[in-house]
Amino acid sequence: MAKVILPDEQGLEIMRHSCAHIMAEAICTIWTEAKLVYGPVVEDGFYYDIDLDEPIRPADFKRIEEKMREIIKADKPFIRSEMTRSEALEKLAGDKYKTDNIKRADSDVISFYSNGDDFEDLCRGPHLSATGKVGSFKIMSVAGAYWHGDPTQKMLQRVYGTAWPTKKELDDYLRRLEEAKKRDHRVLGKQLDLFSFNEAGPGFAFIHPRGMIIWNAVVDFWRSVHDKYGYQEVRTPVILNEQLWHRSGHWDNYKENMYFTTVDDVGYAIKPMNCPGLCLVYKTGQHSYREFPIRIAELGVVHRHEASGVMHGLFRVRQFTQDDAHILCTPEQIESEIIGVIELTFEIYKAFGFEDFHIELSTMPQKHIGSDEIWETATNALENALKHKGIEYKINEGDGAFYGPKIDFHIKDCLKRYWQLGTIQLDFSMPARFALVYTDRDNTEKTPVMIHRAVLGSFERFIGILIEHYGGGFPLWLAPEQARILPISEKSNDYARMVQDRLKGAQLRVNCDLSNEKIGAKIARAHSEKLPYMLIVGPKEAQSNTVNVRIRGVKTTKTVDIDEFLRTVKHKIDDKKIDLVF
Repeated sequence: MAKVILPDEQGLEIMRHSCAHIMAEAICTIWTEAKLVYGPVVEDGFYYDIDLDEPIRPADFKRIEEKMREIIKADKPFIRSEMTRSEALEKLAGDKYKTDNIKRADSDVISFYSNGDDFEDLCRGPHLSATGKVGSFKIMSVAGAYWHGDPTQKMLQRVYGTAWPTKKELDDYLRRLEEAKKRDHRVLGKQLDLFSFNEAGPGFAFIHPRGMIIWNAVVDFWRSVHDKYGYQEVRTPVILNEQLWHRSGHWDNYKENMYFTTVDDVGYAIKPMNCPGLCLVYKTGQHSYREFPIRIAELGVVHRHEASGVMHGLFRVRQFTQDDAHILCTPEQIESEIIGVIELTFEIYKAFGFEDFHIELSTMPQKHIGSDEIWETATNALENALKHKGIEYKINEGDGAFYGPKIDFHIKDCLKRYWQLGTIQLDFSMPARFALVYTDRDNTEKTPVMIHRAVLGSFERFIGILIEHYGGGFPLWLAPEQARILPISEKSNDYARMVQDRLKGAQLRVNCDLSNEKIGAKIARAHSEKLPYMLIVGPKEAQSNTVNVRIRGVKTTKTVDIDEFLRTVKHKIDDKKIDLVF
């Protein structure tokens, strides 16, 4: 089974929170007129929002860092003090930012932290015992940010930083950032001619022919695994009557993320999710307990409104294809079905080279449908399945879907970044809303349980992740072009064409570079396009019926006959091998 990782980040978050406090003190020491707003921990670091008329520039980062080192070297203790909400409001009267934070606090006990006698700020904590416990840090950037995201308010300055226990870990992180820039899927997508975006459809991806080869390879594999696990595939409409979304609960809980239209004076919605359509498919016939579990999959195109400021290449789009599936089962089948979904998910991730994950169990959110008793039953069912498989998991309080608790899968890529992909959501409410029934053993009608699940999530986003994970150098089975034949001169063009025909006849994706350029230029171009194999041919290879194989990322070459090359690459494709070496 795939290795499951549950990172313990609590200590790191406390250190970063403490470092944010130190950065705030340093900024307020340098700019005495600066007003602090708030400074939370974020992924890989922290930020502080500052109200300061004078702009903080990258050139100022070194000065801030030097002051922070002085504070850390002084090893001043972090001291917590508490008071009532009314006392805190009186203490900070006149500071609109801090009084707002106090009013929004979810506790009547308001806490402050001071660094010795020199600095104090409103803060929930916790912090390290002293400033000297903070490891290595770096100020990363500064950006504008509106207070509470409200553009009618004053623009604040958001200063970002990162902190790590050791200098080595900080240096490793900075190297990963540099590597991430090189692997940016938006840059590689253009360089490799995989996809594009156009102002005619902001947030809607145009997948190019080479990108579609990757897309279809993923789809073909996805379908083969789902067939193995007993899924049937359906297709449902993109636009459905508005009343359907009232019935499903999306209107009350998801309306702000949906698109609407009118047809023949009747209101319709463009679907943000596939599940209501599946319910209509189920209701076209009568069902018995003997049919259960029913596993239905759909590669459904969905639309969700995203603000223009948060769209990001393939990672955040307004239209995407979701590898959705829904399982309808009896309550007794829940645990075994959840286990089956977990096993399917691990099998798919492994084929793409992802074997390190962490898993979260998300519980009932504040905005939800269904009774507390239903939620408790559903949450226990998911938890029991995880325990049965011996999987470590983290409880993510209050982050479930509005209709049920969920298990989320977070994969780790080659840059040690986590991506949330798969999800398993247990739903007792939607089947009842749509009056879904089956005839049970006692000949009475009962409501089935619905399991919502996705493995890759958004296909667009997953392909963006693959581009960055592999840096555009895809495994052989995914590569848009698996090999290119490079004749060293025009004299070898006929042999190159023969090799091409032979490989294409074996279903390989292969092209031939018959340009008049020198072989060095042909090799350089093929390298820039990150091709798995370059097959160099000349008079010697034509005479021996061989090819000289240059492998991506390998300095040495190897001459093999065509049959041996075919056997090797077909084996790697069939077994979804990541490595290319013979």
